[in-house]
Amino acid sequence: MKALNNILLKRTSTYAVGIAASVFFFERAFDLATDSFFRSYNKGKLWDDIKDKYEQ
Repeated sequence: MKALNNILLKRTSTYAVGIAASVFFFERAFDLATDSFFRSYNKGKLWDDIKDKYEQ
């Protein structure tokens, strides 16, 4: 905990960068997880799954 305090929490600028980086990676992970869930839940109903029936 002391190392975390010395690295990130001691200066406001590094604290803000740490928050921004955390938000970026959380958003990316959340996006991938929800997209994966959506695709598995709707398997067989999405365009990628049925386009060979309609394209020539």
